[in-house]
Amino acid sequence: MKNILIIGAGKSSSSLIKYLLEKSDEENLKIIIADISIENALELIDNHKNASAIIFDVFNENQRKQEIEKSDIVISMLPARFHIEVAKDCLLFNKHMVTASYISKEMKALDIEAKQKGLIFMNEIGLDPGLDHMSAMQVIDRIRDNNAKILLFESFCGGLVAPESDNNLWNYKFTWNPRNVVLAGQGGAAMFIQEGTYKYIPYHKLFRRTEFLNINNQKFEAYANRDSLKYRSVYGLDNIPTMYRGTIRKVGFSRAWNIFVQLGMTDDSYIIEDSENMSYRDFVNLFLAYSPSDSVELKLRSYLKIDQDDVMWEKLVELDLFNPEKKIGLQNATPAQMLQKILQDSWTLQKDDKDMIVMQHLFGYEIDGEKRQIESSLIVEGENQTYTAMAKTVGLPVAIATLKILKGEIKTPGVQLPISKEVYIPILKELELHGIKFTERKVKYLGYNPNHVMG
Repeated sequence: MKNILIIGAGKSSSSLIKYLLEKSDEENLKIIIADISIENALELIDNHKNASAIIFDVFNENQRKQEIEKSDIVISMLPARFHIEVAKDCLLFNKHMVTASYISKEMKALDIEAKQKGLIFMNEIGLDPGLDHMSAMQVIDRIRDNNAKILLFESFCGGLVAPESDNNLWNYKFTWNPRNVVLAGQGGAAMFIQEGTYKYIPYHKLFRRTEFLNINNQKFEAYANRDSLKYRSVYGLDNIPTMYRGTIRKVGFSRAWNIFVQLGMTDDSYIIEDSENMSYRDFVNLFLAYSPSDSVELKLRSYLKIDQDDVMWEKLVELDLFNPEKKIGLQNATPAQMLQKILQDSWTLQKDDKDMIVMQHLFGYEIDGEKRQIESSLIVEGENQTYTAMAKTVGLPVAIATLKILKGEIKTPGVQLPISKEVYIPILKELELHGIKFTERKVKYLGYNPNHVMG
């Protein structure tokens, strides 16, 4: 029996665990789920004979080493910063490892040793990163195999609420880590290239520089991801004139979110005094000038020039931001943590709510002197609060990759992401069986500058 150790049983683990359990008899698998809290894990395995859950502290070195040594392969679903400790133990005990997170510098530094030991450390094999890499490379390789020159690559992805559960003015609910949503876009300017011209968007302008998309006759917007430029070398597109990656939201979200950015509510760099005793209304007032006569509402509208009949105002009211009775209840909290608490009150998926994953790639290329474009789109809806589209599109690629590594069907060693045909062809093929399938159509190539204007 092969032992698969899954460290972390958070929101993105449900479909991962379900897939491996369904395969466990056929593939002779034993699934061990390790988490600091096992209530969720116990619910997901539902007394399955081939699974067990253990209380696990990743910082307990003895326990960590003991469990990794007993396993045949390790899946880390921990926050990205904790993967490195697991990876070092996997090297020590000669175990393959799979994560859905971006490759850190520390992880990359293990590449040579992993190759020497014949170990596969597969990273970035979730949704974004993961499914985006695989689906993009499938088309990029096909274009290159036809000796075409790639001129444009754009990639957009977003976790949203499904239309039938879309019942708030923001057209949004949390489908993954709320903290990551609140801090999105921070840590440096967004960087990309359009028609050979480098573009940079600082954080305070990020949510007012959006792109508009039409996917399956639905209109969306997208704001730029932090660093699109690094993917030129990853995808073998070093000389491409246009490279842009962005995050999808429903139209209007970014304009409203920009209110929080301009006020300073998304700042995570300092602690608010007496945060636990503050009301939602007090929190808003923190960022406004003192006035002995003007209300919080009036000060906010005046400061941000929001008209009383503006839908932006209605969105703020809907969050109950001006309630003097509701308490934050968080000690020594940053503004970002306090905002997260408020948003979770309104944006948490309910039991029967459904989420939706939306992804679109645009490929512009030239062949035989003719410019062409391919539009590749994906929409996946979740089932409920537990088996979300987010969990499905993150967890299934992780699970499939794990099993294929375990069975020796993926063989190339080293610290890597899923951009080789050895990896993406079989995984994408199996994902189609689970309803994760891209729709392609040929569209007119326009680029960003059809009239050749200097921009």
